[in-house]
Amino acid sequence: MRIACLQFAPQVGDIDNNLSRADAALKTADPDGSVLFDMLVLPELAFTGYNFESLQHIYPSLEEAGSGISSLWARITALKHDCTVVVGYAEKVDAAAHEYYNSALIVNRNGNIVGNYRKSSLYYTDKTWARESAGGFFRGKMPGFGNVAMGIGTDLNPYQPDTPWDAFEFGIHIVKSQANVVILMMAWQTDQNPSLFGRSPQEPDVETLVYWVQRLEPVICADKEEEVIVVFCNRTGVEKDATYTGTSAVIGIKQGEILVYGVLGCGVVDLLIVDTDCPPRYRLTGSDSTEADEERNQACQPAPADPSVENGVDRPDEPMRTPRSPTHPQISSRYESDCSITKANIPGSPNTQKLAHRPSRPKLAIPSFTLSFDHIQSSRESWSAVFGGGATMTPITPFEEDGWSSTPIDPEPPQWYRKYESTMPTLDESIGEEEHE
Repeated sequence: MRIACLQFAPQVGDIDNNLSRADAALKTADPDGSVLFDMLVLPELAFTGYNFESLQHIYPSLEEAGSGISSLWARITALKHDCTVVVGYAEKVDAAAHEYYNSALIVNRNGNIVGNYRKSSLYYTDKTWARESAGGFFRGKMPGFGNVAMGIGTDLNPYQPDTPWDAFEFGIHIVKSQANVVILMMAWQTDQNPSLFGRSPQEPDVETLVYWVQRLEPVICADKEEEVIVVFCNRTGVEKDATYTGTSAVIGIKQGEILVYGVLGCGVVDLLIVDTDCPPRYRLTGSDSTEADEERNQACQPAPADPSVENGVDRPDEPMRTPRSPTHPQISSRYESDCSITKANIPGSPNTQKLAHRPSRPKLAIPSFTLSFDHIQSSRESWSAVFGGGATMTPITPFEEDGWSSTPIDPEPPQWYRKYESTMPTLDESIGEEEHE
């Protein structure tokens, strides 16, 4: 599965320029339209910006589901790139009743709207203009992706400040939904000093990433053999006093392991593209992996039974919430682009070939990236059973994944062989004579 996250820096109320910023980021990453992906995810309130002060402030940016600029852009982009597009927008339902939502629209590759989700757990900025969804978190089946769970931003957080940490509403929702793919679109902020936070824009904010993963503890504890792919699509940049953490990432959770397929820096504008059929780049483990595993095994409990489901969304009968605000350690991480995913490198496929007919790509044995560090680590402790003592993100070598047997062997002889090639037969004969004697 090929997933793209568009991380960029929209500004409040500047819709025309925000559209241009998104188009420019896509154009830079894919100048000739040859890059393939099955799903493109954009951040929360992608084209309106996020840090609105009131309903009056955001009102000109509100749009009805399916008839506004966000849905138009999503439809055009879905048809152009032959992919599913998920975009966050400010939804207007009934102006007379003051019914507005922080929402997400899902458009399939045919340009049809197949889903609309309204944020359930509102951040204080949302509460200045939006209502909370009465339907709970999104879940549904999507062709090509299976069971999909989706949330927006602080849906990942505890619902109320007095909710216990281990309520894990959204994490339990994922388990109950038996989701294969989880989509989280965000406008996640840092509480660090903006001047200090922005010093290393190419570096992901691993403490934010660790916090996101900690909130998925029920999924990790489920210990499923089938991998669950989680997409974190965040924005970057600054709006007034709000500084956003970027760090968009695609991870896999399988049998209690957290694998990182790709992650962007906290301050970069870029299109993250990963292929989950390629090997992951990193493994995220506790700073003391043995102790962390023991803590996780003690903490993990069987998931509760499925609740009733209505309108494609569900939620536990008893709200399970928790009072923790995001935390943010800094890391060092620089790498090159992901394994190439272009129409040109799929054997026998013309540029106009539809995604449904694309042949499967073989798994690559060596990730195509370089690193300038040995590992990246979060040191801040928390009371979470997952990475409670900090976390380490370590590059995965091909030998850890598939062993020597799958490491590609260059069919061409090495340069040193060519230099001495003329003498090799004579040497072989000499060795044979010695063995014969």
